[in-house]
Amino acid sequence: MTGKGPRMNPVRTVARALLAAVFVRGGLDAYNNPDRFADTAAKVTERLGSTLEAVGLPTDPRALARTTGIVQMVGGVMLATNTFTRPVALALAASLVPSTVAGQDLWSEAEPGGQPIDRPEVLKNLGLMGGLLLAAVDTEGKPGLAWRTSHLAEHAQDSVKRAAHTTTKETKRAAQLTAKEARRAAQDAQRTAHTAARDAKQAVKSTAGGLLPG
Repeated sequence: MTGKGPRMNPVRTVARALLAAVFVRGGLDAYNNPDRFADTAAKVTERLGSTLEAVGLPTDPRALARTTGIVQMVGGVMLATNTFTRPVALALAASLVPSTVAGQDLWSEAEPGGQPIDRPEVLKNLGLMGGLLLAAVDTEGKPGLAWRTSHLAEHAQDSVKRAAHTTTKETKRAAQLTAKEARRAAQDAQRTAHTAARDAKQAVKSTAGGLLPG
């Protein structure tokens, strides 16, 4: 086995490159020509001005258009090069939400015949968001977070069981060794006492023999 990681699936590579190209091109256009997107950005700031301020985004339409352009350019390049793909895909999807929300009232406009006007831009945003969400949940054949979490939990449980089993065995072994040592100590003490008693008897006999008249 080599130390190389898994090879990138060619279909994923092409799909991400095509998806990223839309954002790189659109982001570059928004950054270089913010006036073209000022009207849409103005609708976003009117609807979501307080939210934009809360997250630190500009509320000036031109500045918002350029900021969105930067996010989409950088995110598109990272998506195309498979760099932090999943969080980048979520960030790009989030960059489409304001303009999509701001454009929802376009659906209420109608043609002279009473039919609602078809707005391809909104549909395009929704389609791109769908592709980005798929990229965000794509694990490239590797186990997902739920499986890895469950696997880690099972592994931890097995480790605890093995540790408990090992501790029990060691405790029993220590108890057995202690019992053997106690028996050995008792035997040694018994032998010592027996030897002392025998020596005492011999000493008594020798003393008694020395006291008797010859």
